Amino acid sequence: MLRIGVDLGGTKIEGIALQENGHEVLRKRIETQQDQGYGHILKRIAGLYGELVERTDGAPHTFGIATPGAISPRTGLIKNSNTLCLNGRTLRKDLEQVLGRKVELQNDANCFALAEALFGAGKGKVLVFGVILGTGCGGGIVYRGEPVLGPQGIAGEWGHTSINPEGPLCYCKNRGCVETYISGGGVEARYAERYGEKRSFRQIAEDYGRGEPRAAEAMGSFFQNFGRSMANLINVLDPDIVILGGGVSNFDAIYAEGISDVARYVFSDSLETPIVKHELGDSAGVIGAALVGV
Repeated sequence: MLRIGVDLGGTKIEGIALQENGHEVLRKRIETQQDQGYGHILKRIAGLYGELVERTDGAPHTFGIATPGAISPRTGLIKNSNTLCLNGRTLRKDLEQVLGRKVELQNDANCFALAEALFGAGKGKVLVFGVILGTGCGGGIVYRGEPVLGPQGIAGEWGHTSINPEGPLCYCKNRGCVETYISGGGVEARYAERYGEKRSFRQIAEDYGRGEPRAAEAMGSFFQNFGRSMANLINVLDPDIVILGGGVSNFDAIYAEGISDVARYVFSDSLETPIVKHELGDSAGVIGAALVGV
């Protein structure tokens, strides 16, 4: 039986078909076009799913979706999504009606962590924490090969713990969330606030590599906030490994200066937890979606 998965992102929707052993059969990526609204996103997912089924000759398969946010156990509605048009929607129910089949939905960071735990950098580890550092900041916990969700469906939501109650207002309505400081979008916003200039995270990182003073100051703050927030996580969870994904994880200085600041703040005489780069690239989320499918 095949495993089909779809990763719903803010800018792209990616689909994949896997064999039982994890071998990739087919993959396709399309734009999300979220500016056209919730109903349009449902149609985009349905169209991509239909194409995956058709191109695999309608073979028997499971199906799972990775999505930003989580499903409220109380209401069944999507909550905490930074793709704001999903919040308050019955995404699972609506997709099941559109597709005419059962759908399993999991948080995208959980799917990333699961894929890396089973097939990537966390293979063989008991307790894995996966972090997505992209436009936003998410996290997922995998214990003995199974995602940990928690009774509220928010296990691993490290990006929305506050490290400064007087800090910037987050879309979640709290202030000083980790996401507002160390996500790509957060670094860009803090840079613009301080210097009155809009620059992408990639540009800031490149300037940092050239020793540009403003970028050096901005990234110094980034490393410190990364160190504090990651140390808080390790102090609570003490995982066997932390795996970083998302566009910001490709910034190599994290694995030197960033980890140095984690070691400075962690509640131990030494930092023993490996903090490593993903092995599956930006494919991890969609692979995890396929793995959780029903």
